Parts: sequence; C-alpha cells; structure tokens
Amino acid sequence: MARAMRLARRGLYTTDPNPRVGCVLVRDGRIVGEGWHEVAGGPHAEVAALRAAGEAARGATAYITLEPCCHQGRTPPCTGALVAAGVARVVAAMEDPNPLMRGQGLRQCEEAGMAVASGLLQAQAEALNPGYVRRMQQGRPLVRCKMGMTLDGRTATAGGESQWITGPEARQDVQRLRARSSAVMTGIGTLLDDDPRLNVRIETSRQPARVVVDSFLRTPPRARLLGGPGGVLIYCAAPDPDKQAALEARGATVICLPGRERVDLRAVLADLARRQVNEVLLEAGATLAGAMARAGLVDELIVYMAPSLLGSSGRGLLNLDEIEHLAQAIELEIADIRRVGRDWRITAAVSGAETRMLY
Repeated sequence: MARAMRLARRGLYTTDPNPRVGCVLVRDGRIVGEGWHEVAGGPHAEVAALRAAGEAARGATAYITLEPCCHQGRTPPCTGALVAAGVARVVAAMEDPNPLMRGQGLRQCEEAGMAVASGLLQAQAEALNPGYVRRMQQGRPLVRCKMGMTLDGRTATAGGESQWITGPEARQDVQRLRARSSAVMTGIGTLLDDDPRLNVRIETSRQPARVVVDSFLRTPPRARLLGGPGGVLIYCAAPDPDKQAALEARGATVICLPGRERVDLRAVLADLARRQVNEVLLEAGATLAGAMARAGLVDELIVYMAPSLLGSSGRGLLNLDEIEHLAQAIELEIADIRRVGRDWRITAAVSGAETRMLY
C-alpha cells in the first residue's frame, strides 16, 4: 500500500478534479503490475495496473489507495475490470466519500466473490486528496491561504511595497502550490493593487482556474489574469449588465450571488464545489484573508517568512476582529516548518468553528 501511495503522488498536479489514486497488484509475494491515475479522463489506476500485469492479475491482490469506482463516468467502472481480470482480493486504503460510492465499489467486489478489506494507511490516503474528501463530505473545497511576511509579521511597507519580501526559491515553491490547486483565489483589492496573473509559471499540463471576489465588479477588463487557459470566475454581489458584458468579452465567467451587500464567501465556496473545485489556493491581502479566516473557511495557512524586519508601520498579515482576550485567538496546529532558500515555510492547520461571514 505504501508503494501505491507513492504512485498516486505522481498524479499530484494532473488528475484534478479526480482524486489521485495508485494501485499495486501482488501475486505469490511479488508485484506483478502497478499503475496510477495519470490524468483526468484517462485510465484509472486499477486499469493501468491490470494492463501492466496481463494474465498475472488472475488470483492477485489489488492494493488501491481509494475504493475502486463502480459507476460509469468518463471511463468504465473499475470494479468490472477487476472482476473480469480475475483479481482475488481487493484492499483499499479508504472508502470513496463520493455519494455515488461510499462502499458500493467494495460491496460489488465482494458480491463478485473477492475478499475485500479497507482502512490500511487510511490517514495517508486521505492526505493525498484532502480537497476531494472535503468537497464530498462538506460540499466545499479545501482552502489553503498562502502569504509572505517578514520576521516581524509584515507583508508590505506602509506604502504597500511588497515585491519581493521573499526570495526566488520561495516564489518557485508557490508555483508548485498553484500547480496542484484547482483554483487560485484573490480579492479585488489585490487585483487592483498588483494586477497579478495568478497562473502557473512552471511546466504543467493544466492551469488552475483564477477566482476573483469582487462585490461591485471593479475588475478592469484589461486585467492581466483575464484570458488564457484555466478560465476566470468573478463573484459579485449585485448584477451590472454593462460591466459583466465587458468582462465576459474577455473570457471571464461572472457569477452574481445576490441578496447581500457583499459576496457571501460560503456561497462562493459552495459554487466552486459544484464546479468540481477540490483545492483552492487563497492569494489575497489582509482583508479577504482575514474575512476567510474569521469565517472558519481557511483550512491551512502556508506562510513564507523572510529573515527581515519592516517595523510597526508595515502592513499586517490578516485583518481580524479586535481580539481582547487570548481565548478569542484563532488556534493553529503547526504541521511543518522547513527552509526554502533563505526563507522559512510554515504550514499550519486552522482549527475553530465555521461562522457565516461576508466580504
């Protein structure tokens, strides 16, 4: 199963919106075939492993990082392929949280006469597809908030200069974060200040969607992120036909979430989930990042910390409500700290209840 996990990671940047899955076939104590889901719409991991094994798959045990699918999608169900190949036993690291599945794939294998088991290295399997699991279980994607700061917690000078606080290695690392994400999200403030492209600038087979939270449709039609692969989604709070037409002429999709003065962030994430977005990388300023954090809609903070100081007049990391007592603090759990060039990357999981917040 550990080998299947390593195979699944090969699809880290390519399988979206499908989960990353690996499969290893073992017979008589040796591996006879293995494969992974390489790209959405392509063969699933089980099919790739069966093709590699050929006749040696008969009587083998299949170790799969995710329960085999039993429904017809862009490819036929994998349960049928396993049955036809004569696989004797299926071991899944976890059940598929997709409502179309949830144990049915394993049940079909069992009904076909195979021995089945699940739960082997389940935590590691869930970590392969955190956004997919979150979308299937909670109806929203996983949100990572990426920020760069100095050692004293400043993201820019008082005048707004921020390029570049972190070094080239950290910026390259961010490209890998973008490449694995389904979408990169920013707010209208960052778009107007920096005019970012938000695209992946390393070799990649796919570009994430770009998402702008723009309550009053202030996105300029000449914004650099408009056009190109991946698509652009702009969320607003009130319709404006003229502005919408100008943005749509540049290839953007404008989604109006009416009924509020500002965009409902929870509704944005729900809509992204309906569009099969698994992982969102939030690259925004202190206002939107703070609103998402206060709402309990940030799952991870990824902070690149530069060995420099900007002082008390510099801009802060997050705009949060005034906190008078330590008990009001947003609690974090540090998951990883590592050096990236001259900077340090801190990954922290965010805990706390979700509340309804607008931006």
